[in-house]
Amino acid sequence: MNSLMRLSEYLSQAILLEVSAYPKPGLVTRCANGSHNDMSLITFMMSSVVVSETFYQLFDIGRNFAEDEKALFKRVREWGKESEQKLLSSTKGVNTQRGILFAGGILAAAGGFLSETSLAEVSVQKLCDTVKKMTAGLVHKELECLEQNSNLTAGEQLFQKYRITGIRGEVEQGFPSVRHLGLPALYDAFSRGACINDALVQAMLSLMTGVEDSNVIWRTNFKELEKVQENAQKILLKGGVFSKAGRRELKSFDEYCIQKRISPGGTADLLSITVALFLFENGTFPSMII
Repeated sequence: MNSLMRLSEYLSQAILLEVSAYPKPGLVTRCANGSHNDMSLITFMMSSVVVSETFYQLFDIGRNFAEDEKALFKRVREWGKESEQKLLSSTKGVNTQRGILFAGGILAAAGGFLSETSLAEVSVQKLCDTVKKMTAGLVHKELECLEQNSNLTAGEQLFQKYRITGIRGEVEQGFPSVRHLGLPALYDAFSRGACINDALVQAMLSLMTGVEDSNVIWRTNFKELEKVQENAQKILLKGGVFSKAGRRELKSFDEYCIQKRISPGGTADLLSITVALFLFENGTFPSMII
């Protein structure tokens, strides 16, 4: 089976690996609940089933879609809203994975679309370019053209206050943080002999240095986002998961995030996309699955 036809499988594996990886500052992992008192690994397991099902459904929608990429995105949006309600129902109203449902769902639909329109081998770049075509004008339409009202979502409010585009900006630009930060860090970690868990943590730190994480800003403020980026860079400069100093710094950073209620959930979503695209390129990991 070609890698494109397995994209939904890779996305499903990626969301489970992301939530399990430890330590991730302020985030839910297999060992701790991070900055959250309303969710745990169990909460994520409940919603992951819904999210995974949606990936497969949206891939099939893309594969059978007869119109262009922009029309496909409109269809994805409609389907995604129904899936969001299923997700929230599975967790009794707790928002665990709406970000990756959105981003991963678009990627899955793009993969399905390419599976029927491209005879050549599809690259990560081609996949991301299709995402860009699907979502062209999204920030302008959904954020820049907003009027002031009392019913704005968190992402909409942050755009109006800080011009942060969040996950909408990432998809419209074809996941630049994943391509320029996440994937290179993941490849580098594996080349240095890291196990899967440590490679994911290292990639997460790399993403944290550059992602304008709307979830961090929403729970705290823009100044704390800058501290998060600086701390992630500091940990990497000390060796990250490859050194005792890096691991000590990472532990302290996790404690700081918990104290300040910082949760870089937007970055976690992009880690899932990073893992899925790594698997798309390679089919498996170079280290043991343990």
